[in-house]
Parts: sequence; structure tokens; C-alpha cells
Amino acid sequence: MLPDDLRNHFLTWQCRIRQIAMREQEGRPSQGMRPRVLAADGEQLSAGIIVLLVREDSFESTEFLKFQVQKYNDPQDVYKKALIFLQSTHYHRAAEFSDEMTGLFSKGSELVERMAGAGNITLEFSQFSQSYKIPCRTRLLNGDEAAYEATLWHNRVFNPNIGSDIEIVGFQPDWDAAAALLNTDAKATA
Repeated sequence: MLPDDLRNHFLTWQCRIRQIAMREQEGRPSQGMRPRVLAADGEQLSAGIIVLLVREDSFESTEFLKFQVQKYNDPQDVYKKALIFLQSTHYHRAAEFSDEMTGLFSKGSELVERMAGAGNITLEFSQFSQSYKIPCRTRLLNGDEAAYEATLWHNRVFNPNIGSDIEIVGFQPDWDAAAALLNTDAKATA
């Protein structure tokens, strides 16, 4: 499979499992949204982290979620309004999403330090007989980046207790390496 085809297939799959999670599981992260994290040497750094997809142009969706969090005092009201939004057409067009996934962690997290120290990690996704091994470059996002804001407000919808003592990590896939892994695995099983 070519790198661009793999990228498109993965993002389409991710959008589909997120649609299902929003509509059938009340937004709870499914298995395919919680990849294993492996260091370059194959050591497991985490059995699963939650990653988000962020729209290329995330301003409107971020502002909507931020408004809901700030408008309502009752976390259930925030959750209900945001879930309706996320259940609608939010995940309908995979091409509107960046391939850099994000994750929110506590400031000073040992996992963040280990991922940052490794520089390159592999995320292993699996759900519905689909699986992907995606080598990624990690980076800490700055507070003024759109993906940082999108990740923060999305997470606050589901956990209103998130403060400012956080770090948001970006996971930028290396699609050439992912395609090479996929093609190697396909030859090994043939």
C-alpha cells in the first residue's frame, strides 16, 4: 500500500470508529482510539493512551466546545450538548482532519518524558479486525497552537476537572515507514 493511501485509509477508519463511539457508546473511547505505545526498540511504554483527531481548520469546533464548557455550570449539560455536536457530522469527512494526532497528559508525566526522550515511537491501533502500526515523531504542543486548544476543550467536555497543569503531545505519523511496515508484514504472512 502506498503511504498516501494508507494515510487516507487510516483517517477514514478513525473517523468511522469515532462516529460509532459518539453515537453508540456515548463518547467513551473505543479500543481503536487507545493505541499501545512502543519505543523504537519495541519496549511497551504504555498499554494504551487516548488520542484525538483534530480538524485541519479546528476554529469553529473548538469555539463551540469551549462555549459549551464555559456556558453551563452542570457538567451533564456540557456533555449532552457537546455529544449532540460530535454525533452529528463532525467525523463525516476524514479529509478535513490533520494526520497529527494529539493526546492530553498531566504535566511532568513520566510517559511524556519517555516519549519525548525516545523522539520516535510507534502507535499500535486495533479494532474491528483492523490494525495499524504507525511510527510517529512526538512533540509537545505550544499553548497557542490550534491543535492544543482543540485538544484541551474536547477533553474538558468529558472531564471538567482538567486544569492548566497539562501537556499536550502531538503524534506525527511517518507514513512512508508505516507503509513499509505494512508491506513487510503482508509479505511475511503471504
